[in-house]
Order: sequence, then C-alpha cells, then structure tokens
Amino acid sequence: MTQLDLRKVAHFITVVEERTMTGAARRLQLSQQALSMSIRALERDLGVVLLHRDRRGVALLPAGRQLYADGVQLLAAATTAAERARQADRSTGALLRIGHTPSVTGVEVTEVLAAAGAAPDGVTIQVIQVPPTDLSDRLWDRSIDLGLRRSLAPASGLAGHVVARHRLRVAVRREHPLAQREVLTLRDIAAETLVVPAPGDSPDADLLLAICRDAGVEPRHRVDPVQGTPPVTAVLGNDDVALVTDAPGSAVGGAVRVVELEPATTLPLLATWRRDSRCPARDAVVQALAG
Repeated sequence: MTQLDLRKVAHFITVVEERTMTGAARRLQLSQQALSMSIRALERDLGVVLLHRDRRGVALLPAGRQLYADGVQLLAAATTAAERARQADRSTGALLRIGHTPSVTGVEVTEVLAAAGAAPDGVTIQVIQVPPTDLSDRLWDRSIDLGLRRSLAPASGLAGHVVARHRLRVAVRREHPLAQREVLTLRDIAAETLVVPAPGDSPDADLLLAICRDAGVEPRHRVDPVQGTPPVTAVLGNDDVALVTDAPGSAVGGAVRVVELEPATTLPLLATWRRDSRCPARDAVVQALAG
C-alpha cells in the first residue's frame, strides 16, 4: 500500500495553484530543481503522471486532477488532526512553534520574544532553527507557526511584518589582518572574498549582496559549503570575510573576531506566517511586535 508523503502533496498542490514551477518554487522558497525532484518522486510513489509540463507552465492530467481534489482535503484533515491532538493534551497546553534561519541568532530570537512580552497564559514556545530554503515549506505544512528570517517581504501567499533591524558587522578569523581593526567599511572588504549562504535559494544571501552593491562594492563571493550553521562560523579555516549581526568582539571561542561596520547598516528581521491559518498564540505575539 502506497504511503503518501504529505510534504510532497503540499508541493504538488502549490504547483497546481501557482500554475508554474517557477511561481510555486518562489512561494515555497525552494529551488526549481528541488521542487521538480519532489513532484517526480511523488509521481514515482503513486505510479502515475500527474502533470504535463511545457514552457507555458503545467497542466493537470486526470490523475493530477483527482489528487488535487483529494489532496486539499487530506492536508486540511491532517492539520485538523494535529491541532485536535495538541488540544487534547491538556498537560502541555498550547504550543507555539517559531522557526528561525541560521542568520538569526538565538540572542536575537530571545530579544524579539522579550519585546513581545510574556507568552500568553498556558502557551509553551518552542524555537527551532530551520534552513532558509525550508522555512516557507515548514509554514505551509504547518510544522511551524511563525518564521523569522532576513527578508523585507514574505514569500507569495504568506503574511509578514518586519519586527526588528539588527546592525551588520564583519566577521574574520582571529589571524586575519582585518581582525586588528576597530572599525571597517564595506569598501575595506571590497578586495576580500565574502562568504554567503546559497544565492537564489536564500533571501539572506541576496540581501547581503544587494547591500554591498548599494554601497558601490561588487565583492567576490563564494557560497558557504556548510549550510545551516551560523554565518559567524563561515570564516573558520579560511581568510574570507562574512557579514553577520553578532556583537563586536571575540566569537566562536576566540577563533573569530567580529568588527564594527561603518556607516551603520542594518538587516531586517521579518516575521512571517500563513494568512489562512488560525493560531491565537502566534497572533498575540505578532500583534505585540507590530504594535
């Protein structure tokens, strides 16, 4: 008996609703390759072809029309079942799950929650680090209730609000010549190699490169081969630089130094969530932050 993967079904439904793989990938914050692989894997699981693909977009085949009709109800039923299970567990009370990308530090998450005030009565807050490429996906499949990421606007179909801005700084390894400086400018690092998260898949990387270009700097850059770790760790074992929001001074057990950046430049912190979902605890936190 075939076991349906609900995440793949959610991907398929998004493709149908967006009518193109490009639009669906943008909404899910996935690469088109990853989304195509997910759809093909779903077709292999079922042993049927669901979509006809061409340059104009996608068209539903008979099996796809049936899966879309049933899949919408299936995801709704799964969500209801999960919520009812949580409500039945009176010993734990309500649970608010907040996902954040690696570029948002644990201290920054704590500061945001403190700014929102105390958690609503009976609510437990669970904080989860999520890769940038998975954050929207986790919101759509309801495995998190609220996402925190570096972006100015939410992905298609999601709601969002910039709740904070954090000052940008430069991280280098302790032995790097720039580690002796008290203050740096973006032009000071123009000749250096900037380490960034995966461009295209990550608004975090796109924002950093845009900030450099706005300052008249077109940095050499490379993608950090270790994804999912804090940006401040990207300079370990190399002579590259990273743009981070960690406090100035020693970091990573003294192996890295974070240097102040002038003029002051900030990165936005976006809170994002599903428009079509109800979560009183999440809504209370968002309202407090927006106020």
